[in-house]
Amino acid sequence: MRASVLDPGGALTVQRRPVPAPRPGDVLVRVSAVGVCGSDAHYQRHGRIGDHVVTAPIVLGHEASGRIVAVGAGVDERRVGERVSIEPQRPDPDTAESRRGDYNLCPHVRFFATPPVDGALAEYVTIGSAFAHPVPDSVSDEAAALFEPLSVGIAAVGKAGVGIGGSVLIAGAGPIGLLCAQVARVAGATRIAVTDISAERRCLATTFGATETPAPDHAAAGNGFDAFIDASGAPSAVRAGIAHVRPGGTVVLVGMGADVMELPVSLIQNREIMLTGVYRYANTWPVARELVTSGRVDLDGMVTARFDLDDVDAALSADRIPGAVKAVVYPGGVPDSLNDRTWSGVR
Repeated sequence: MRASVLDPGGALTVQRRPVPAPRPGDVLVRVSAVGVCGSDAHYQRHGRIGDHVVTAPIVLGHEASGRIVAVGAGVDERRVGERVSIEPQRPDPDTAESRRGDYNLCPHVRFFATPPVDGALAEYVTIGSAFAHPVPDSVSDEAAALFEPLSVGIAAVGKAGVGIGGSVLIAGAGPIGLLCAQVARVAGATRIAVTDISAERRCLATTFGATETPAPDHAAAGNGFDAFIDASGAPSAVRAGIAHVRPGGTVVLVGMGADVMELPVSLIQNREIMLTGVYRYANTWPVARELVTSGRVDLDGMVTARFDLDDVDAALSADRIPGAVKAVVYPGGVPDSLNDRTWSGVR
């Protein structure tokens, strides 16, 4: 099979690799579409995210959909031919975290495209059968791939406790911020403020659930928000957002930013603000499928660029294009029906 491989120095090449064989309990998936995440670009540009360092060649990509073409021992053969969205992790079922349902926190989890584990920018991947979630034909390959970032939004809004009539401030109008806004709207929030340094992105946020889009320098004056979700990773945005949370409110840190940052501790204490983080997700795919199939969350509308496996380098730079939201790579080639909507390069 063909796979896009990142070398430790940042170079990308398309290589021939053996098609992986499904182990007992696994399925073999022919990959249809792969969403490009900011973490993929970060690994190429910086070679690391926190303690995860690219020290050997690795296949990027963890937002993926495809079709099951073979199964390992113990898996129902009737699953062959099934279209699936891939939950890209292999937790150890015997850890305390997995046993209590927090398998995303399993210390031994093997997650796609997190060194040294290969990801989905290849023609075929294997995954545990329980983590290959069936999707109906009404869901596109692109939307099925984007169940993964949607799951981050579901986890973040759930942690924030946003509900009917609630209010939330979201920093960052990238894919995760926009998905958090959509999920907050579904949860019943009536005030959804999305801020970003880009006026173009703030304008886009109104399409995906935002009720207001203040500029960062005067973001939603007042302290009335029930929750603040940071999807930017910018220390200044985190500090500013915390200041806009009501007493007893919640702060959820999602964005990848500095490993260490200063926080307004006295304000957090005096307002008894609950501060937490989100590390991926657990048990979110059924919710994601329901939100998409019911039309309450739009994933297809977030795709702004499509690339072949030979153009992964350009796909990883697509986030620098004005107006870009989400790039998708097709390991088997962009379908002819979508070619007229494929961006030819990076400006």
